[in-house]
Amino acid sequence: MKKFINSIDTMLAESLDGFAGAHSDIVALGPERKFVRRRMPAADKVALISGGGSGHEPLHAGFVGKGMLDAACPGQIFTSPTPDQIVEAAAAVGGQAGVLFIVKNYAGDCMNFEMAGELFAGPAATVITNDDVAVEKSTHSTGRRGVAGTLVVEKIVGAAAEKGMGLKACAELGTEVNARTGSIGVALTSCTVPAAGNPTFALAADEMEMGVGIHGEPGRRRVKLSSADAIADQMVSAILTDRDNPDSGDVLLLVNGFGGTPTLELYLMYNAARRILEKRGLTIARSLVGSYVTSLEMAGCSITVTMLDDKLAALWDDHVHTAALRW
Repeated sequence: MKKFINSIDTMLAESLDGFAGAHSDIVALGPERKFVRRRMPAADKVALISGGGSGHEPLHAGFVGKGMLDAACPGQIFTSPTPDQIVEAAAAVGGQAGVLFIVKNYAGDCMNFEMAGELFAGPAATVITNDDVAVEKSTHSTGRRGVAGTLVVEKIVGAAAEKGMGLKACAELGTEVNARTGSIGVALTSCTVPAAGNPTFALAADEMEMGVGIHGEPGRRRVKLSSADAIADQMVSAILTDRDNPDSGDVLLLVNGFGGTPTLELYLMYNAARRILEKRGLTIARSLVGSYVTSLEMAGCSITVTMLDDKLAALWDDHVHTAALRW
């Protein structure tokens, strides 16, 4: 295992210190590094809080800032944050407008955020993201997993909260965005969890895993490596089939890298997916390409498609000021 590391035990703490130091104009660390919060709290708005295991950076801490999250709770690598982390984050950034928890559909995340919601004294609501069309059930979640579509929910609901939308309406909006969103991932290599020291799974030179999650787990099936166009066609077809094969409308197309894929290849995959969607009669109204929801150093990517209307497109366009997204 070759990684930039001093000690497995201090890896997360040192990384969080570096993140907070590099983006001190935007974020600050909570006590004992239990959460990352906005440097300048926003008064009189719904506070958005998310979190999950580390190793997916810039999700979630990279999306803390104006127009997106108010706080994020980082767990150990691929391990859910604890309820006390979440409660302390909610107490630090929540006000009279309440707190909205945005939670990826993994068993540990759902359980701990649910416990935190019961312990938190203020008004709160929860949105569960489950955009992964690859599986109906996995060992990590009940039902579909929340993957890169979580970013889309955080971005659009974050804009709405910044505009003053209330807690109930923000929760309903998040549920709507999630329902309009489908994702699927493919891996060309595994990743290595530092505590394990070895790759999670092994692939031959001519193999890939279709339908992977973001915790290094194997995919829905192992298939032979093929051309980028053929891979994109499999992925887009799976998403559109799940969406009942729409033949018109505006979409957001997100091509997300898993941490080990060059940007050159991500844009190539975007181009392949774009051509397939346009051939199906869909219009690419908004786009995002980059490594935003990663799985350590895994090589591969995911494709996310969100069906847009004018309201969602306008919220997507709103300015944000976070470490990972600035526009």
